[in-house]
Amino acid sequence: MAETIAPSTGQAAPARSAVAARLLAFGVVLGLLGLLAWGLTGDRTRIGTVPLEGKPAPDFELERFDGGTLRLSHLRGRPVVLNFWASWCQPCRDEAPLLEATARARPDVVFLGMNIQDKRPDAEAYLAQFGISYPNVLDANGAVSIDYGVSGIPETFFIDRTGRIAKKWIGPLNESQLRQYLERIAS
Repeated sequence: MAETIAPSTGQAAPARSAVAARLLAFGVVLGLLGLLAWGLTGDRTRIGTVPLEGKPAPDFELERFDGGTLRLSHLRGRPVVLNFWASWCQPCRDEAPLLEATARARPDVVFLGMNIQDKRPDAEAYLAQFGISYPNVLDANGAVSIDYGVSGIPETFFIDRTGRIAKKWIGPLNESQLRQYLERIAS
């Protein structure tokens, strides 16, 4: 008499594998869609930046447009308004007259411009056009803007008398904002 062996279906294991693979793919797609939604709607102002407020301002020595060099640490003991700008930046152009007028009205505060991502002749024309009298330096290789975590321009840093960053402002300043932050560093 021959022994009968029940045939193995072999169907259950592959079916479970297919379901698991589909669930995994669905989870990956859902996760990517979630990241995309967050990227389109989330607050990205803090991504990749190190908060500098309350910390010592990174020192630098750069070439001035009017000749010589300027070292930030030599300004210690005086409040400093450090403004990053470029000639092609319309918001920088919008705030330039306010910064110049305030610099003239507040000799107790050092205003300092930091030109980035620009061609020197264009930057010089900008300074002449707006009659900028306060010192401006050229961050030719972008190292200082990286040290300060600049993500766009204009950006302004308010540095107190001890050389610490009291406030970082992203975007163009208006008169009341400028006055408010000046009081924080100059009082």
